[in-house]
Amino acid sequence: MRGRGSAAPHLRRLGAVDGARLRLVCFPYAGGGISIFRAWPSALPAGIEVCSIELPGRDTRIAHPPLTSLPALVQEVRSTFDTLLDAPFTLFGHSMGALLAFELTRSLRRDGLPLPAALFVSGHRAPHLPDPRRPLHPLPDGDFVAELRRLQGTPPEVLEDRELLELFLPLLRADFTVAETYQYTPEPPLPVPILAWGGREDPEVSQPELAAWREHTSRTFRLRMLPGSHFFVHSAADAVLESLGEELGRLLGER
Repeated sequence: MRGRGSAAPHLRRLGAVDGARLRLVCFPYAGGGISIFRAWPSALPAGIEVCSIELPGRDTRIAHPPLTSLPALVQEVRSTFDTLLDAPFTLFGHSMGALLAFELTRSLRRDGLPLPAALFVSGHRAPHLPDPRRPLHPLPDGDFVAELRRLQGTPPEVLEDRELLELFLPLLRADFTVAETYQYTPEPPLPVPILAWGGREDPEVSQPELAAWREHTSRTFRLRMLPGSHFFVHSAADAVLESLGEELGRLLGER
């Protein structure tokens, strides 16, 4: 494994582990950043190194214009991600992050590079399914903010502070554009196990839409429904991490 100092600048090791046996690389939902995953290292099995990649427009890259297409995001991640290919890894993404993790895996396969030991997707319908909901990214600011309130994924302190809201609206609108303009291109199923999570009370993603992820793997598929709405990764964080820890422990046991 390469030394920590050799990592590309946009990679953040949230729980650096000497001699890590497996990496978990995490991708945020729309408007999110690495803070979503900061508490994860202490809740997961020993030997797991938790990483996240800082995307433009957030965290220490807040001055960088956010990207508005998934292919552009995949290309951005690939510029950093190759530094992680020296050890076994898994990918986790919630909502927009699930799409990014999926398309990153397909990009690695097209280039003949190592694939993740497992793909963990959360809170997003299977990528081949059309979005039945109206797009939110073109809405006027007032209507867009009202939808953000309804989804309950943006901190209230951001929505209630005019200056903070003006700072974050371009990022949020760009991320929603990424997710809502995504165009799926058929490819063979991935030779990678897929585990999907969903919220039982999620009005945005149904259980059948999550179950359809099984079409994208030629290996094992599991679906776990947890209590909560679209952002159950926060409200049911203990259950998410317990389930994820079980999956990662199983992978460690196979190595």
